[in-house]
Amino acid sequence: MKRLLVIGIGAGDPDHLTLQAAKAIARTDVFFLVDKGEVKDELVRLRQDLIAEHGRPPYRIAEARDPERDRGASAYTAAVADWRSRRALACEALIGEELADGETGAFLVWGDPGVYDSTLAIVEEILQRGNVTFDYEVIPGISSVAALTARHRTSLTRVGRPVHLTTGRRLAEEGATADDVVVMLDAHCSFDGLDDGDISGDSSWDIYWGAYLGTPDEILVSGKVSEVGERIRELRAEARARKGWIMDTYLLRRAPRADR
Repeated sequence: MKRLLVIGIGAGDPDHLTLQAAKAIARTDVFFLVDKGEVKDELVRLRQDLIAEHGRPPYRIAEARDPERDRGASAYTAAVADWRSRRALACEALIGEELADGETGAFLVWGDPGVYDSTLAIVEEILQRGNVTFDYEVIPGISSVAALTARHRTSLTRVGRPVHLTTGRRLAEEGATADDVVVMLDAHCSFDGLDDGDISGDSSWDIYWGAYLGTPDEILVSGKVSEVGERIRELRAEARARKGWIMDTYLLRRAPRADR
């Protein structure tokens, strides 16, 4: 049977690669790369560098182009589902055409495959269609959330308090549902409008923000949202204009009521 590895490679620093992940790369026959276009070439280059360092020849690299996603669609969930299905078809073709029975193929996943990533859902969709069959294994990686808290030297959790992992879109719609909120890829800096009114006037909220975590372009900002929120907006806009893309994450933390 064909075997597939879904390998978490960390948030951007080559040293984020775990020993388990390095061993998994070493036993891979075919690496599948889904190209997101010239703007994000460096994301592909990191994967290629890791393969060159840890792969054992003779291995092969098979590439496909990532389908375009309608980011302006009003029905966000339906648009994502459509994009994911088209991506699954591209990945299915790679597995069916490039991986022989008895061989091991691998997808190298940014961060951790189980944190804010679609690869596992795509793999399950391919299996459910039944056109190709394979067994697969997931190798965890250092997520951007772990990298963020480490770089800011803060803990993700506090005693007896929940943490909510969400998106900028949901934060803008629902507000904060916990005193500790991790927000992924917030294009609109939704920390400007949480519950308790305008967060920019609520000094009880701290933010720990990071972009391009683990890479030479890493940017870190922390402090009261009322004091650093505008700076984050400016840095984010400048970085995105310069590179053509941005991946950022932040932790919002509200002080206990006795401290407000």
